Parts: sequence; C-alpha cells; structure tokens
Amino acid sequence: MLSVFDQGPPAPCPTPFNMAGYVLGAAGATPEKLALAVVGATGAERWTYAALEAAVRGTATGLLQAGLRPGDRVLMRLGNRVEFPIAYLAAITAGLVPVPSSAALTAREVANMLPELAPSVILHAPDVACPETDLPVIGADALAAMRALPPAGYDMGDPNRPAYIVYTSGTSGKPRGVVHAHRAIWARRMMHDGWYGIGPEDRLLHAGAFNWTYTLGTGLMDPWSVGATALIPAEGTDLAALPGLMEAHGATIFAAAPGVYRKILNAGAARAIPSLRHGLSAGEKLPASIEDNWQNATGTPIYEAYGMSECSTFISGAPRRPATRGTLGRPQPGRRIAILGTDGPVPLGTEGTIAVHRRDPGLMLGYLGAEDETRDRMRGDWFLTGDQGVMDNSSSITYLARKDDMMNAGGYRVSPLEVEQALSDIPGITQIAVTDIAVRSDARLIMAFYTGPAPLSEAELARLASERLAGYKTPRGFFHVDALPQNPNGKLQRRALAQIYEALHDPS
Repeated sequence: MLSVFDQGPPAPCPTPFNMAGYVLGAAGATPEKLALAVVGATGAERWTYAALEAAVRGTATGLLQAGLRPGDRVLMRLGNRVEFPIAYLAAITAGLVPVPSSAALTAREVANMLPELAPSVILHAPDVACPETDLPVIGADALAAMRALPPAGYDMGDPNRPAYIVYTSGTSGKPRGVVHAHRAIWARRMMHDGWYGIGPEDRLLHAGAFNWTYTLGTGLMDPWSVGATALIPAEGTDLAALPGLMEAHGATIFAAAPGVYRKILNAGAARAIPSLRHGLSAGEKLPASIEDNWQNATGTPIYEAYGMSECSTFISGAPRRPATRGTLGRPQPGRRIAILGTDGPVPLGTEGTIAVHRRDPGLMLGYLGAEDETRDRMRGDWFLTGDQGVMDNSSSITYLARKDDMMNAGGYRVSPLEVEQALSDIPGITQIAVTDIAVRSDARLIMAFYTGPAPLSEAELARLASERLAGYKTPRGFFHVDALPQNPNGKLQRRALAQIYEALHDPS
C-alpha cells in the first residue's frame, strides 16, 4: 500500500465568507461571555465577546475612514498587547489584508520587506522597530480611539480571496510573504478535534505573545471560533509563573512551544493543576524527555502538532487519538497527506518527503511576488514541505529530518542564507556559515562559524548581529575557524559544521 492518507475532504467553506465574521460568531450567541483575559500577577484585563466585536468593527470603520480600501495591505508593527489582535481582525473585517510581523524584527529587516510588500499603511506602536518611510502611519493611540466608532459591516466575498500575509524564512535566504485566503480559518476546524480537543467551555492559555502567529491562531482565533475563552499572559510575565496563572484562571488547555515547557520544568514550577486536561505543542519537534517530564510533573499529556506557515498544522496527536510514541501523530481527518518519492507516493514504511495535497483549504495561495518559488514547492498535485518522514500502516508519521538546511529557532523557521547574508559584510570576516546545533538533547541553537585574519570579539559580533537580525535569528555563538568545510567542488558542507562545534567543545 502507498503512503497516502485520505478519508475524504472536509465540509466546503461557505460563500460569501469573511474570516473575522466567522471568528467572532460567538458575539451574537453569547455576547457577555468572556472571550479574552490578559492575565498577570496583579489581575486580568477582561474582554467579553460583545466588547471584542465592538472594538474590532469600530477599528474597521476607522481604517476605512482613513482612506483604505478592500485589498489594501496593512503592515502591523504593534507590540504584545490586545491592540494587535483587534487591529488584525479589524483589517480583515474591512476586507483589507493585514501583515502581522514579529516585534523582534529590526528596522533593517522591515525595510527590506517594504518594496515587495508595498503596504498602503503601517500600524505602528512607538516601542516597536520601524524604518523611516514615506508611507502613511497610524499610531497605537489612534487605533485605540477607533474602537469607539460605529461598527463596520463584514466585507463578505469569495473565501479564496487573500485575507492575510505572514512572513517566513525562504529557502533562498530572502523572507517570503505567505498569502493565505479567508478559507484558511475554516480549514482550521480540522484541528479542533484533530489536535486541540477544544469546545465552548474550554479556557485555553497560550504562552506566546499576541504578535506571534502561533498565538494568533492557536491562542486566539481558534478558541474564539468555537466560543471558548482565550487566556494570554500579560507582557513581561515570567514563564515560571504560568502554572500559577493556569490554576488561578481555570485553564483547561495549555499551548506553548517546546522551549517554554522546558523552561517551566527547569524552574521547578511544573505541578498538577486541577482544571488542566492537556497541553499542546508546535513550532519545533517536541523532545521525548520534555514530554515525559511534563507528564510526570503535572499528570497531563502533551499533544504535538506538525505544520508550517504555508499550511498551519495538519499532522497531530489528539485527546481522542493520541500519537504513537515517537511519531508526530496522524493526519487530521479531512486532510490528504502523502509521503512522496521522485515518482509519487512511496510504499508504507518507506522514507520520503511529507506533502500536502493542493486541495487542502488551509494551503496558502502562494508566496508573494515569487510565483517561481511557489511552483517549485509543488510536485504535481502535492505541496512539498521539505521535511522527510515515514508513514506506517496506521497512518502515523515519523519525522526524520529536513531535506534542506533550514533551521528552527524557538519555533521559527530560519534560513541560514538569510543570516549569512546579513553578517557577511562585517569587517574582519571573509566567509561565514551558520547552522543550528543540538547543544542538549532537548535544545538547538543557531551557531556561526567564520574565517578571517584573526578572531573577532564575540561581544562585538553579537552586537552587530543584533542590529541586523531579529533576536531569534541571531547566532548564540561565533567561532573563528581556519576554513569552512567544503566538498571537492567548493560547495559548503553545512552539516559538517556540527562536527567542528563538537571538536571545539571536546574536553579532551
């Protein structure tokens, strides 16, 4: 038998459709129910569904009054506060195309995005880096004032039209805008039972910041889509305080990247929480040691999901169908997933590339301004993830490795070429190469290896890197070497960098 999972397609997305209208549907049925609580040591900022919808639709009115029109792109340079999801949903309500971006990006990185993105406006909070530009800018205070305006109607239309754009690190080294349709939120319904096990009575606490796409989807949009309550830690909350916040606010589900679970465990803060049923993990591979230690400390399992910016998550364990030990889980019902070789799906038990069928409603519309790269990711009817895996006869998929050199930094995909290009012109560096290194069984860090006349100050290299790259892209170590590993044709052998690191750290 071939490595193909297909139990039939999901229900089609309604038409006409608006993603924000779907997400905030509970405002009509349960207007006074708690939609969001921003929780911290000193209390909570609370938003009912009615208040949330009023703020979103009022802000949509303000954006339209500012001269924006459906289809215009809106770059979001906002901080880790509730203004972020309000502005995001407001733009979608009005038929605009928001572009959420990490607050960690430097002004230089944002400037590099602008020519291709061509936004009509930038929503900007003063504490977030943003380059000097002639583009119109709407500040955080002006956005907040818009909440009181009369509500805009939801811009209804084709569910296949662009709804939002997220940026991911491209294999060419240039960040790529991933264009998603309004139907992407409808596709996430497959995750409700296929990963979350979530219902209207749940209270999901997500450990990430408002302006991280993992938080936007799993922490906010999906709980609101089912009428549940989203709990988000207040800015500056210590990770060790999260178990206490979960207990104080009755969290039933906890979502985080593996690194957050590790930090809570290392702080000795993990404990049994009466309300908590399970945890969720995504962004990078969950080490078995973290999964086991969390289960032992809290008595609750963690369900892992695999996905990417181009298609969210589509393989996972779930309360109703836990993953087989050592696997990613199974494709969510409604998905069509295969393991591909050069000639199509491979036999069960055979290594190949994990692929998603083009009919998946959660699959991106394409990369912004990069039609060739979009085509290159397709093989016939299949979108190639670039990850290698094996499917067994229960449809469980075991993750093997990346087929390319892409790195994973705390849940973010990062191209080594992007980092190398940003650092290559530093005086004293003749060549530079980066890769992510397993520094422990449960942690990988980006490391840089460079050649030059003499070793450079590591502190100065770190300072220069921080001016050019977001924190999560910045190498955590810089190593001067006599030569970078190359094959006989002079091509960099990136995977050999790990051997150099190990040799440098060999105590013998």
